[in-house]
Amino acid sequence: MTTRRVDEIPVAHTPAGGWTEWPEPVLAGCADELVEGAPDLRGLWRTIDVTVDGELQPGHPGVGHVQRVEQAADRLVVTGGGVIHDMRCDGTEANGVHDVAEFDKATEIHVVATYEDGVHVLRPAGMPIEVKRWRDGPHMMWQYIGFTARLECLGPPETTQPA
Repeated sequence: MTTRRVDEIPVAHTPAGGWTEWPEPVLAGCADELVEGAPDLRGLWRTIDVTVDGELQPGHPGVGHVQRVEQAADRLVVTGGGVIHDMRCDGTEANGVHDVAEFDKATEIHVVATYEDGVHVLRPAGMPIEVKRWRDGPHMMWQYIGFTARLECLGPPETTQPA
């Protein structure tokens, strides 16, 4: 397998209207190690439970959601829900997410990404919200607008689609 450096891999974007079949991994074969302070979130993940205001929500529409997280150096790519969000976690808007929102696959978004105390933090430009991902033992936690999800790992990030 040919190894590539993170800077040699073009930034991925969501195709017009979003994807309907899982796209190939973006950072496959990348040789760069994670930067210091980055939580290792690499894998194909499925939401197994969701809490809202500390209460478990078994019927929440987020249960079963699948997302793939790829990482190399300070770069992180989240693929799921029909979108591909490719970013550098360096705290700049210029290198953050420049893509479309998952809810309609059309609304343009610009998001600053950082690693802070072992947490991946996303801050959409002009919005007073944060989206966070971190590890909790074998699980990945995902705090989104109004809920916190616990995800189980289904496989490595090179997995092309969930079983």
